[in-house]
Amino acid sequence: MEWQEWQGHHQEPLQEYWQDPSKLKDFVTVPYENFVTSISCPYYKDKKPQTPKYSEFINEAKKYFEVKVLVIARDRNILKLQQQRVRGEHTTPKFMDQLKNLDDVHFVSHEALYLYQGKYLKSLEKQLDFPVAHNHTTLLDDFLKKDANMKYINAVEKGEFDDQAVKASLIDS
Repeated sequence: MEWQEWQGHHQEPLQEYWQDPSKLKDFVTVPYENFVTSISCPYYKDKKPQTPKYSEFINEAKKYFEVKVLVIARDRNILKLQQQRVRGEHTTPKFMDQLKNLDDVHFVSHEALYLYQGKYLKSLEKQLDFPVAHNHTTLLDDFLKKDANMKYINAVEKGEFDDQAVKASLIDS
């Protein structure tokens, strides 16, 4: 498999296995050692929202692989706006119901990736003991070129908290 950017779930390379976890027994791993799949909640199949069978998929995958579950965290306001824009509704609560049933979850940050870039990915590689493409600068630069959050960010008028922060920064300690 070559590097692939995000794809819709109907094209996600492992989607058939998380739709029917029993198929994992036939999954061909040669010549690769590591695999990543992305399962949104909900994902859409035939234009209808589907709730993933996370626990079923994870339990089946654990029979064949060392499994690490990562949740990509986003700013809650941006996430809500994105879901309303793309899905027509705020769907985080549907995932939160599923999250209750998942153990040993690692959280990774979309915002930290954009802020710290390769250094953040290198720290994830170490924390997760899993290879991460932190040193592929061309690939990383290309991915980070357009910040997905910018369409949700608007400047606001200076407020009372800002005035207090300015005053605090002018005080000698």
